[in-house]
Amino acid sequence: MTMEPEDRMPLIPREQMDEAQRAAADELIAGPRKGVKGPFIPLLRSPQLMARLQKVGEYLRFESALPKRLNEFVTLVVSRAWTQQFEWFTHVPLALQAGTSAETIDSLREGRRPIEMSPEEEIAYDFTTELLRNNGVSDATYEGCVEMLGERGVVDLIALVGYFTTVS
Repeated sequence: MTMEPEDRMPLIPREQMDEAQRAAADELIAGPRKGVKGPFIPLLRSPQLMARLQKVGEYLRFESALPKRLNEFVTLVVSRAWTQQFEWFTHVPLALQAGTSAETIDSLREGRRPIEMSPEEEIAYDFTTELLRNNGVSDATYEGCVEMLGERGVVDLIALVGYFTTVS
């Protein structure tokens, strides 16, 4: 029998947290996430890592060079690749709200390449899936992504894939 992740590392009761854990939890609660949930529950065991990683995630979700729709779309691509249910269920409503179609989300959920994507979604999908599959991308994929998103967009896209791989 395999234990569920929340059974292995459940949320630490506040009274059992050390000072560094309380500070990291408080910072997360005071930020846009408003709580310690999902991947931050196990990350609380390493409070300095959690504090630093959540800042990266905060930048990627709220300040990235990528448009919100593309950001949420890529988050779904990565969380589906890792079968990461928390991130999937957290980001599906955000992706819908940002304009990703239900049909596109259904395709991703089923592990299929979406048929109808914007040009930005198409290049981000190709870049992300190629990166996850091959641990790198071809020159053609890279050049198409730079042309579409700019160098900062490519760097933020790579960081988004890495971040959601880490929390998955």
